[in-house]
Amino acid sequence: MNTVRLGLIGDNIMSSSAPRLHMLAAAQHGMELSYELIIPAKFGFDFDGALDYARARNFRGVNVTLPYKEQAFRHVHVSDPSVRRLGSVNTICFDGENLSGYNTDYTGFLESYRSARGEKAAGDVLLIGAGGVGRSVAFALLELGATRVAVIDKDKTKAERLVDELNHHSSGTAERIDIEDIRECDAVINCSPAGMHGYGGLPLPEDKFPTRFEWAFDAVYQPVETPFRKLAEGHGVRFISGFELFLHQGIDAFSIFTGHEVKEKTILRNTLLAGLD
Repeated sequence: MNTVRLGLIGDNIMSSSAPRLHMLAAAQHGMELSYELIIPAKFGFDFDGALDYARARNFRGVNVTLPYKEQAFRHVHVSDPSVRRLGSVNTICFDGENLSGYNTDYTGFLESYRSARGEKAAGDVLLIGAGGVGRSVAFALLELGATRVAVIDKDKTKAERLVDELNHHSSGTAERIDIEDIRECDAVINCSPAGMHGYGGLPLPEDKFPTRFEWAFDAVYQPVETPFRKLAEGHGVRFISGFELFLHQGIDAFSIFTGHEVKEKTILRNTLLAGLD
């Protein structure tokens, strides 16, 4: 039986549960699968070098995470127009000299939201972080009926670019704001690294958060109990954990890589959660 070789390219990934997710999913199908963490700085090369490393070792494909998702987009062919407009990918399949790109953050967030809130519209949303996952979530919000997406990012140029692209698809929906411009809204979303192992903290100072919002999402899933989650649940809002996004994007990526659907999603979910702090 041939081993399906996969990997994850990113910087702060030593505690990632991606290898475990894919190996557990493969075990459901009796597949042989290996999954390697590829940290460019550790190997002494850049993102291009990381791709070359994986291809030279006959990987079927790689997942991509912070901070390479937008860079990865420039290396791949994307057939899905919904993904092309995102400008970022987190899943790459190798087929000879061809690289195909996908964005399971986008599909994973849609599934996570609908599982939690059904057909309720996303409403007026404050989005913190305009990087790869922030872009994916922002475009998903348009599909989920967001009436406003207010974007905050330390990199104002990146935030403005995202806002311009969102408004190209849904005129007048998005705007870039500064911290002092924050007002009450329906939802707060963290797509920055704040709270993640190795980063810590809140995405905004606590006194800058809206006090009356209906739901919240944190893209961070390690740790599961992030400072933002504690703050949001302290306000009594419906919280969507980054674990949900991790789970659904991983399930989608596994299907893309292998052509197989995860058989027992509940078992996979419970097993993965048991291994997280």
